[in-house]
Amino acid sequence: MAVILGTAGHIDHGKTRLVQALTGIDCDRLNEEKRRGITIDLGFAWLDLANGEKLGIIDVPGHERFVRTMVAGAFGIDLVMLVIAADEGIMPQTREHLEICSLLGVQEGLVALTKIDMVENDWLSMVTEEVRNFLQGSFLENAPIFPVSSANGQGLAEIKHFLQDKATSLQKKAACDIFRLPVDRVFSLHGHGTVVTGTVLSGNLSTDEACVVMPGEILSRARSIERHGESTQTIYPGSRCAINLQGLEKQDIARGQIISKPGQLFASQRWMLKVTSLASAPFALKQRVEYHFHHASKECTAKLVFRDCQNLAPGQSALAEVLFTEPMCGVFADRCVLRGSSPLRTLAGALILSPLPPIWPKKNQGEDLVQRWLALPERAKDTQKLHAFVLEVLELFGLPGANFAQLRVLTALASKNLSQALEQLVSRAQIVLYDRETRAYLSKSHFDKLCCDCLLRAKLLHEKAPLQAAFARDALFGPWSENLPKKLTNKVIEQLLKDQRLSNEGEGLRLTSHVLTLASDTQDLRDKILSRHRQAGLTPPNYKDILEDLGIAEKEAAAVMTLLCKNGELVRIKDGLYYAREALEEIQNKVRHWFTDHDSLDIADLKSLLGLSRKYLIALLEYFDNSHFTMRVGDKRTLRKTGS
Repeated sequence: MAVILGTAGHIDHGKTRLVQALTGIDCDRLNEEKRRGITIDLGFAWLDLANGEKLGIIDVPGHERFVRTMVAGAFGIDLVMLVIAADEGIMPQTREHLEICSLLGVQEGLVALTKIDMVENDWLSMVTEEVRNFLQGSFLENAPIFPVSSANGQGLAEIKHFLQDKATSLQKKAACDIFRLPVDRVFSLHGHGTVVTGTVLSGNLSTDEACVVMPGEILSRARSIERHGESTQTIYPGSRCAINLQGLEKQDIARGQIISKPGQLFASQRWMLKVTSLASAPFALKQRVEYHFHHASKECTAKLVFRDCQNLAPGQSALAEVLFTEPMCGVFADRCVLRGSSPLRTLAGALILSPLPPIWPKKNQGEDLVQRWLALPERAKDTQKLHAFVLEVLELFGLPGANFAQLRVLTALASKNLSQALEQLVSRAQIVLYDRETRAYLSKSHFDKLCCDCLLRAKLLHEKAPLQAAFARDALFGPWSENLPKKLTNKVIEQLLKDQRLSNEGEGLRLTSHVLTLASDTQDLRDKILSRHRQAGLTPPNYKDILEDLGIAEKEAAAVMTLLCKNGELVRIKDGLYYAREALEEIQNKVRHWFTDHDSLDIADLKSLLGLSRKYLIALLEYFDNSHFTMRVGDKRTLRKTGS
């Protein structure tokens, strides 16, 4: 992976001139920059290294009005060159730029003490001491300080030697394999079309490969790619590059958007953060106050909602949700910067804990939940327990879990490492794979909670309709299943059937433990209905006549009839016609006896056998056929040998 150096420091301290002296490249490309003699936008250069590699350099503006541009350039750099003019020493943007680099996680660098040709040796010694004291407690506390003059070349060789050694020895952190290039410049090139530039944060992209502009999901293709002014087929993390995008106009893209691959990033207007206020901040950060929020090359306005405090005092850290005014795309452990409007200065840094909106419980679970969120970055560092980290992410993220693509941005793990962790968790039954197509997972604890909620729903349905044998599958879906994927709710029911806590009942489902019972006020009705049918013998009464005699509505008696049929005390022949079990058994016995001396049975034979009217005979013959007691052959019936 390539290494990127970023400059930092106050305006007119010689950053751009020093880069030009080191590389021969003038980073001030705009006419206004040359006319005014100050850097306004980001500039880019590279330094040829002895091993054939190139050290990318991002030159940032030093004026306080362009700090937003400085933040865009500093995101993703590996080391910083803090430039301090020997004739002026420490200035406001010296401090703020150093704070910003610290908030963005930069840990390596050097100090270039410029314009030494303009001061006496005694003054230079005094300024050097001042700078060393200023750096106490910062990540540059032990960094080398190089006195240098861009005018006469003094000290340039020493800086180049240091950068050569540092670029060789610097161990870049292992990055996830999501391709991300935050756009810091967009322009049109005659004969080529739209070109974007930026620094590759992670992943890789090749010529002619599909890509997407996020947020917005604007599809395109990498027509051609340049790295440090030379054409290349593939770009990797740390590359400063330009991509010629196919089919897009300049106005389709803006600084702050991210070039990625389709399906790798997700836009959201709510993230979970660990926010750390600078000790030098002039006031506390407040709830729901708008701040300037910087992430990668993007700046937007945002509000904070703290989870464990009302305001965040200088020097303190807290868990917070950030609410954006527009969609943003981030990845776990990305660093961000917050700046105030009045005064316009840097106030705090933030670490992304979740770039997708997690479900925060309606009832706050207190300090434990807050601390679990805040501990995620440290847990991610334990490479021997990545499975435990992934499990914790799924636990905290809540319902409905996350698919593989989402887990990539929620963990920032390489795909191979993430797959191994997920396989380990599934094999240990600590997570549930509920959608194989998208590889969607849910923690076992959340899944078990859904199972309990489903059982509770079934229990409530049974209590509401105790005489109903079962319920349609959709009826079991209620509050517990709102906003959940269908495949997840089906997985819950499948698991409950497997565990025999739910049972199939016809086309419906019921609690396995549920037993149909009659309440005391319906027991009398049951006895009367059954008695009428038993007394009627082979000529059962009309069901509606019974209800009319008893003064009962059909809806009220339906559950009683269901139970009588389920228990086998009545047998439904057709709608409105029921036989007592004993009467039907008598008829079947007579039919069996008939077939001891006869090969077939027709309606006339059955009439002579039973003495019943035609309306009963036809219904009985159809029932016998449907229940596989007899088999119809033309207008006659034969007895099935397997019949009962």
